[in-house]
Amino acid sequence: MHIAFAASECVPFSKTGGLADVVGALPRALAALGHQVSVYIPRYRQTKLNDPQTVVRSITIPFDDKYRFCSVVAAGATAGVRFYFVEYPQYFDREALYGSPAGDYPDNAERFAMFSRAVLEASKILGVPHVFHCHDWQSALVPVMLRTLYAEDPAFRDVATVFTIHNMGYQGLFPPDTLPLLMLPWDLLTISKMEFFGQVNFLKGALVLSDYVTTVSKKYSQEIQTTEYGFGLEGVLRQRAATVTGILNGVDYDEWSPQTDKFAAAKYSPQDLSGKLKCKHDLLHAFGVTNADSKVPVIGIVSRFAAQKGFDLIAQIMDRLAREEMIVVALGAGDKPYEEMFLRLNKQFPNKIAVKVAYDNAIAHKIEAGADMFLIPSRYEPCGLNQIYSLKYGTVPIVRATGGLDDTIEPWDARTGKGTGFKFTDYTGEALLATIKQALLAYQDPSSWQTLMRNGMSRDFSWGASAREYGKIYERARQARASADAAPVTTDLKKEPVLG
Repeated sequence: MHIAFAASECVPFSKTGGLADVVGALPRALAALGHQVSVYIPRYRQTKLNDPQTVVRSITIPFDDKYRFCSVVAAGATAGVRFYFVEYPQYFDREALYGSPAGDYPDNAERFAMFSRAVLEASKILGVPHVFHCHDWQSALVPVMLRTLYAEDPAFRDVATVFTIHNMGYQGLFPPDTLPLLMLPWDLLTISKMEFFGQVNFLKGALVLSDYVTTVSKKYSQEIQTTEYGFGLEGVLRQRAATVTGILNGVDYDEWSPQTDKFAAAKYSPQDLSGKLKCKHDLLHAFGVTNADSKVPVIGIVSRFAAQKGFDLIAQIMDRLAREEMIVVALGAGDKPYEEMFLRLNKQFPNKIAVKVAYDNAIAHKIEAGADMFLIPSRYEPCGLNQIYSLKYGTVPIVRATGGLDDTIEPWDARTGKGTGFKFTDYTGEALLATIKQALLAYQDPSSWQTLMRNGMSRDFSWGASAREYGKIYERARQARASADAAPVTTDLKKEPVLG
C-alpha cells in the first residue's frame, strides 16, 4: 500500500514537539512492514538538506488575490521513505515554524493552505497514494480539498484519508473570509462542516471529511469526546465515534536508549546501571549546579512551556517542594509567562531549581539519562513521549493520570515490586506535591528503586506494533472510501447537524 504523510514538521528536518517525532518514525516503521511511504512537509529556514533535487518545478496555487507558485524538492529516501519538501520562501523561510513571540503568523491560513494544495498537486506527478495520512490542523485542508475542490478529479477517486489528532487544543481558527481567500466554497461555512462559533475551523473540517480519525492514545480518544477535553468539538467526534480510534505513539529506540545515546556521558543498561551516576554528574554540570550531593534525587523536566503542561501546579507548590531533598532541572521554551515563571523560580530557589529556556536536543538527552525522576503534571496529554523515553532510561516518571500518560505508566507498588512510576489524578498542587513526596520517599530505598527502574527499562514501546495498527486503519479507510464512492450522491454532508 502507498501511504502519503502530510504534516507540518518532521525530525530531523524541523521540530517544535512530539508531532515531528511521530512523522519521523512512523513512516519508517510502515516501510519496514512493506508499505510504500512518502512524506510531505514544508521546507523551512531550519530545514537542512543534503543535495536537494527539484522534482516539481512549479505548482500553481490559486488565491483570491493572485496566483502563487511553489515547487517541491526531494531529499532522497531514508529507510525506504521518500521525503518531499514544499518550497515557497515567502511563506516558509522564517525564524519559526508557526509564529513569533508576539503570536501566530497572521497568514498561517494561506501558508498551510498552499502546503495542502501543493501536496495534492505534487502527488499527481510523484505518485498518487492509496491513503493520505494527515496530521493536525496544518494539513487538515488535504481531506477538505479532496472532498470539495478535487471531488470530481479522477486521479483521487479511490484515495482514502486518515487524519490524526495530536492535540485538540490547536485547531486552526480563522475569520470567515478566509474561505474565499483560499478559493474554498462558501458552503463549508456551516455547522455541519467547518463553521465554529462564527469562525472557520480547519481541524473540524478534517474531522468531518476524513474517512478515519485517529489520535495518539486510547485514553485520549475517549477524553476528546467529553466536554472537558473536546475543546468544543466533542459533538463532532461523538457523531463519528465508530471511525475514531486511539493508537499509542511509539518511540525510536535508535535515538532514545541509554545503551547507545551519543549525548549521554556514559552508557548503561538494566544489567549495569553504574553509568547513570556519571550521567547525573554530567547533567548537573550542564546546568551549572556545583557541589551537589550525588545522593540527592534530581527531577527532570523537558517540555514546551505552555498552560497545557501543568506548570501552574509547580508554581503553587514550589515553596514547599524546595524544603525537600531534591533538585529540579527544567528545559523548555514556549509561552512567555511560563518562561518567566521558571526563571523567577530559579532566582527564588537557586539551589533547588535550575532552568534553561531553550529547545536543545542534546540537553534533553542529558536530562533523560541523568535525572532520577521525570515530571509531567499535564492538565491533558494526548500521548506524551518523554515519559516513554524516561522508562527506557530508568528515569522514573511522575505523571498526571491523563491521556497517554495514564495509558503508559503503571503505579509503583513497593510491596509487590510491580509498577513503573507514580501517578496522580486530581489537577491540584496538593495532589502533585503528595505524589512527588511519595516518589522521594521510595527513592530512599536503593534496592527497591532499582527494581522500579528496571521495570520501566524492560517496557517496549517501539513503533512496530503501532505501525501494524495503523495498517489496519488504512485498510478500513480504503473500504470506507470504496463504500462512499459506491453510494448515491447526496447534496447534504450530514442529515443530522454536527454539534461543536
